Order: sequence, then structure tokens, then C-alpha cells
Amino acid sequence: MNLFADIRSLVLTALDAMVAAGDLPAGLATDNVTAEPPRDASHGDMATNAAMVLAKPAGMKPRDIADKLAVLLAEDPRVTSAEVAGPGFLNLRLAPSVWQNVASTVLAAGTDYGRGDLGAGRSVNVEYVSANPTGPLHVGHTRGAVFGDALASLLAFAGWDVTREYVINDGGNQIDALARSVFLRYQEAHGQEVAFPDGTYPGDYLVPVGQKLKEQVGDKYLGQPEDVWLVPIRNFATDEMMDLIREDLALLGVKMDRFFSEKSLYNTGKIEACLKKLDDMGLIYRGTLEPPKGKLPDDYEAREQTLFRSTEFGDDQDRPIQKNDGTWTYFAPDIAYHNDKVERGYDQLINVFGADHGGYVKRMKAAVHALSGGKVPLDIKLTQLVKLFKNGEEFKMSKRAGNFVLLSDLIKEVGKDVTRFVMLTRKNDAPLDFDFDKVMEQSRDNPVFYVQYAHARVASVMRKAAEAGIDVSDAALKSADFSKLDHDAELALLRKVAEWPRLVETAARSNEPHRIAFYLYELAGDLHGFWNLGNSETGLRFIQEDDPATSQAKIALARSVAIVIAAGLAILGVTPAEEMR
Repeated sequence: MNLFADIRSLVLTALDAMVAAGDLPAGLATDNVTAEPPRDASHGDMATNAAMVLAKPAGMKPRDIADKLAVLLAEDPRVTSAEVAGPGFLNLRLAPSVWQNVASTVLAAGTDYGRGDLGAGRSVNVEYVSANPTGPLHVGHTRGAVFGDALASLLAFAGWDVTREYVINDGGNQIDALARSVFLRYQEAHGQEVAFPDGTYPGDYLVPVGQKLKEQVGDKYLGQPEDVWLVPIRNFATDEMMDLIREDLALLGVKMDRFFSEKSLYNTGKIEACLKKLDDMGLIYRGTLEPPKGKLPDDYEAREQTLFRSTEFGDDQDRPIQKNDGTWTYFAPDIAYHNDKVERGYDQLINVFGADHGGYVKRMKAAVHALSGGKVPLDIKLTQLVKLFKNGEEFKMSKRAGNFVLLSDLIKEVGKDVTRFVMLTRKNDAPLDFDFDKVMEQSRDNPVFYVQYAHARVASVMRKAAEAGIDVSDAALKSADFSKLDHDAELALLRKVAEWPRLVETAARSNEPHRIAFYLYELAGDLHGFWNLGNSETGLRFIQEDDPATSQAKIALARSVAIVIAAGLAILGVTPAEEMR
């Protein structure tokens, strides 16, 4: 149940009645008519912009529409008052029974409360992480992994058919560099002294890989030229790194539906077929690009290249797809990979990239637009950098990884749930400071603790009520007498719970899972505030001595809050706490 959608439907029905009565012209578009919380809660429970939206196309004054609409809305038993404000905004107050029934609805639906049909079963591919298989995941990858995974869960909750995908970048020169690095560790495992030249990976994480290679092949590759061992070690090393990456993802609670190998595009004709598809559209040509804006580099040389006409789809310039030596640019296999996704029949594509891929957004969107004929939208979400702090200073944890902080070390330090929640406390394109001192303290300033504590408090109430002989099963609670929830504080808490389905839809429309974390923090704050009121007003306590009927209603209120918190945390990939220690 989405109460805001229900009231919007009421508004639309009233508008239809106005059309039938000749008070509005027929054929007006109502897509932008909303029913939402007013900016100032003192103005009412909900506000609609219907009169403001329809006035111009109807050729009428907003207030004239609002006055007649208010009369019709006030006839509904759910609406206690409909007041016109300003030039034509309409503020509604709803009967207490509307809010009281929210608790029953939540208890009947459980954690499916708020699950929507926005996606209507359409398919969406969410590609995220996709780190080069040259080493373990680090903190930079962690944010993209958490964001992408939470976004995928959010879209599934909102009715999309979601595929979580990781593209393995195993077709580029970096994999040759990995193979050479593993070969050096392999030599080292045989007792040889080695040095890592520029362009190789000196991290200690390759030591066990070199040892494992030795155990598998013995001295087979010692003293052999590179053309003998490069390909088999490249394949071996890639598999080992992907096993390591899967282990890291498991620590974070991330499970992919599909791993796509970039290598599968090479020497299979797929890149060539994709580019021919674009060429047949007249979008591939030989040409010379303008020099870079600003200061001309000393080594700049204007040269003819094979280009994709990405400017026809909003890019700043056309993009090279093939070098003069006949090899592909990085863009060519990326185009072919996205063509593969388009041909798989997805209704929407979403890519989660690091901040360093900002320059790739327009060209990739241009390619997908061309390949799909504009039918498959591509949304690219960029995740900004994460800085770690401890004792007020930037913190480095790992030596064995080289110069970056490992995901696995972060998880060991603070745990999966803290890591995931904190990574979603900022919008994806805003920088994020991860302060170890803050995320471990038990205070309102720590959003993870604050939300978990709210859920644990409700769990504590449930245990105490059960010990007192009160039936606290959801089946019993949903049949409670909710008319007993008549205090302003109780109704305010129910109003917040009622926002959940609308919040899910809003977050899913914008592909912004951080909205879930923000809402949970607000809901937890409302629960804690209500709890504190009970310290001074005994009638607001969840368990009322010698009054099991009233207790059941109040416990049902608490339970509905916990259900929504649990549902939200599930989207974020965080386990709700039953108790705090």
C-alpha cells in the first residue's frame, strides 16, 4: 500500500468529476500532478499541486481550480479538511484512522511493505565493480560495489527484473603485466632473486599465486622465453585473481548473477560485427580530430583515425575506435560489450563507474543510443573517492597490497554491515570520509549504530512483552485495536512509516539508494524520540501494565517501525540488530 499514491488517485478521480461537471476542460495531462508531504508539516498531512499544474493548460486561475477541487476532496471520509493556500496549493488533513490503519497494513505485508511495481517486471542490467583482475579489491572498489549492489536491490524491490553483472577486463595489456608479475613470483618461489620493473605489480598478494603456480607446474617455465609461458600464466593468473575478487565480494555480501569476460569479444568477430553495425548506419568514418583545447601538447600530431560519430548523440567530439596499427582502442570492445547487453534484450542499462571515468559517460551513452536506436536508456552513476581517517588523520592500513587499502582489511576492521551502511551515507557523486572513530562509537553521530539501535530497541520491547504473556506475533498484532493510537506522537510516527513506499519509488526512479539510508536514519530518530517521550509520559510506553489490549496496539506500532527498518536495511545489504552490546 502506498498511501500517497492512494490520495493522488483520489485527486485524479476528483479532477475527472470536475471535467464531467464542466468545471475543467477535457484532455488535460495529469502526469505531473502529485500528492506528497507538505514542506511545512504544520500545513497538513499531504499537499497536491494539481491546481498549479493544470491552471495554464486549462486557461484558468489556479485558485479557482483549487477551490472546487477542495470541495470534492473533503467529501471523502479519509479527508478531514482541504484548505487552499497561496496561489492555489491544496493542503489536506487526513482522519486519524487513515494513519492508524498503516500499522495493520505493515504487519500484514511484513518486509514486503513498500515493495512496488514501478519496474513492472521490466529488465535492467546493473554493471558494477568490474575491477581489473590484477589484484584484490580496495576501498575505492568498495564504494562502487556497495552502491551498485544496493541499487540493484532497490530496483528489485521496486519491481524490476535485475541482473547484477561484473565485466572481467581480461583482454587488455594489464593482463600481460599481471602474467609477467606472477612469473616473477613464480621464479621467486623457486629461490631466484627478482626485481619488479615499472608496469608490473609488486604487491605481496601475488606471492601465494607464484607459489601455487610452482606447485602446479614445477619448474616447467623456468628459463623459458616469454612466448612459451605468457598465455598459460595469463589465464592462470586471471583465474586466481577472480577467485580472490569473488572472496572479497563475498566478505562484502555481494553476489553477482553474471561475470562477462571481455576476452570473449576478441578474435570472435564480435567487435568487428558491432562496428559494422554502426558503419552501416553511417556512424563510422576516417577522419582527423581537432587538437585538444588549451595548450597544445608538444607531442601532438594530427593524424587520420577510424572514428565513431558520437557527436550525433550529444558527445563533445567524435571518438577513436581503432589505432593506425590496426589494434582497437579501449572504446571499441566497450562498444561491443554494450552491444551484447543490448542484444540480450534488457529494457535498461546502468553502469557504476569510478570518478576517473567521468570522461567516458557521454561517449558510452552515445554508443548505446546508436546501437539500440534510442530504445534502451543507459544511466551511468559515478562514485567519488573514499578517504579513511583514524584519530583525526588519514589512515593507511595495508602494506601487503602495495599503496592501497584492501577491502578485506576494511571489513576485518569494522565489519560488513558498518562498511556497507557508511558507504551509503553520502550521495554516490559526493566525496566520502570514512572515520573509524565515528563508525565505532555508540551515538547519534554514528548512523549505523543509530539505526541498528532503533531496531534492537523494538526487539527488546517484543521480548519483554512476550515475557509478560502478551501475544506479539504479527498475526495477533495486526488485529489490535489501533484506535488506541490517538496521541499526536503516535500518529506522527505512523506518518513516517507511511512514507516508506513513496520513498522507495522516489529512490528507484532516481537510482539513488542513499535515500534509503537517509530515511532509515530519520525513522530511527523518530522512534528514539518517541521512546524518550515515554520516559516522562507513561501513557506512551509500549507496554501498559494490566492493559494487554492497549499494549498490543502500541507494540504493533513499534513492530511496524522495525519491519520498515529491516526492509530498508535488507536493500542496503545490512543485517538488522536484535540487541546491542
